[in-house]
Amino acid sequence: MTETPPKRRGLFGRLFGRTDASDEPEKPAETPSPPLEDVSASEPASDAKVTEIGSEVETQIEVEVAHATQPEIDPPVKPATEPETVAAPPLPVPAVEPEPPAKQGWFSRLKSGLTKTSSKLTEGITGLFTKKKLDADTLENLEDLLIQADLGVDTAMRITETLSKGRYEKGISAEDVRSVLASEVSRVLTPVARPLVVRPDLKPHVILVVGVNGTGKTTTIGKLAAQFRRQGHKVMMAAGDTFRAAAVEQLKIWGERTGAPVVARPVGADSSGLAFDALKDAQAAGSDVLLIDTAGRLQNKQALMDELEKVVRVLRKLDPTAPHDVLLVLDATTGQNALGQVEVFRERAGVSGLVMTKLDGTARGGILVAIAAKFGLPVHAIGVGEGIDDLQAFDANEFARAIALS
Repeated sequence: MTETPPKRRGLFGRLFGRTDASDEPEKPAETPSPPLEDVSASEPASDAKVTEIGSEVETQIEVEVAHATQPEIDPPVKPATEPETVAAPPLPVPAVEPEPPAKQGWFSRLKSGLTKTSSKLTEGITGLFTKKKLDADTLENLEDLLIQADLGVDTAMRITETLSKGRYEKGISAEDVRSVLASEVSRVLTPVARPLVVRPDLKPHVILVVGVNGTGKTTTIGKLAAQFRRQGHKVMMAAGDTFRAAAVEQLKIWGERTGAPVVARPVGADSSGLAFDALKDAQAAGSDVLLIDTAGRLQNKQALMDELEKVVRVLRKLDPTAPHDVLLVLDATTGQNALGQVEVFRERAGVSGLVMTKLDGTARGGILVAIAAKFGLPVHAIGVGEGIDDLQAFDANEFARAIALS
């Protein structure tokens, strides 16, 4: 007969008073490389001519040639002491450029980027499951660990319930727990993993990119433009973050890199007017995609959110169906705060999909699971670095393997 687990304490009672365990270790300081030795050429001690490469052999050849062209005369008196011949020091050998490391595949970069998140989970699970049997205290501690990793309350409870069924008071290994964790993460994320696809029936397919300050909106737009260009699409970008001169210049640089024109206005110009002009230009040029940047804004600032709604209204004067996608760019390092951003931006700007960046800089990568479980919005892409190829379409199974089984 299967034993019934003892009644566990209420979840929220256990959560009160718990400190945040997501502090990340500081990166060790890099030791600077020693400076290269300055090799200076010495002056030759003899009067013999020394060529630029400083070779004794060349000096000897020049002396022999000079002797051969002169008429034969009595040999000069040999001095008692031969002058010492000082060879010129060899020139420094140019450093050989090391071969570039083999380019990592996407899963390798993803696994490397999620190291902080996976290490926190793996070490915590291994530390918990040193007992031979699964008991109530261990399940309770595991649930706390998963919540602290920002996986969300619902996901944490489902994982512990799955483990307790048929395994209670029985032996279980850390590998078994990680396998269950990977399975549950994949189950939650699979329905939301949807690539961002350009619709051929739209000319252009308008993508409005929104988010708070510092999430990486402008860089994300540049990387998306590069990927769309590789796919053969005609792309135009709009520098709608008119409050920051740096954002405008950054988007212009991406335009030069990708060969995509950029619509820009002076700093302080009306962003909704710029979006209107950009859509007119994209329609006239027959562009396949129009990517519109917007100023970063906190989700609790009413005036800024009103301005964002105005951008959407103005676009619809030219195309009643625009924008066709509203991407919210989230910074994974913000943890639980990302949940509030999704809620407000979805309500005020009609967010249709998510891009999560900076997963390589945090141990809070599990927040993506919590967001998917709560909102069910499509996750189009994730970023694990600054490189152009470090933003890729989201794959639920790869993410689950990288976060739980690495």
